[in-house]
Amino acid sequence: MDRGCDIAFTCDGEIIRARGGETVAAALLAAGRRTLRNTPRTGEPRGLFCGMGVCFDCVMTVDGQPGLRTCLTSIREGMVVTTF
Repeated sequence: MDRGCDIAFTCDGEIIRARGGETVAAALLAAGRRTLRNTPRTGEPRGLFCGMGVCFDCVMTVDGQPGLRTCLTSIREGMVVTTF
């Protein structure tokens, strides 16, 4: 499916192409990435769960700011996202 990608950002060094208006979590999900972080204590994978900012499973570091909920964070051209 051609999504008409018009924005590029990086996630853990990988270039991700997305559509304007998408959240970081939605863009990563559309790009096939299911795991957004691993829990610090047990290393269990976490991904998009609630999609509305309640559960905090999608927290990542965005442009140097740790702990942002990516389901609430809109993508921007050149944004740098890393696992938390």
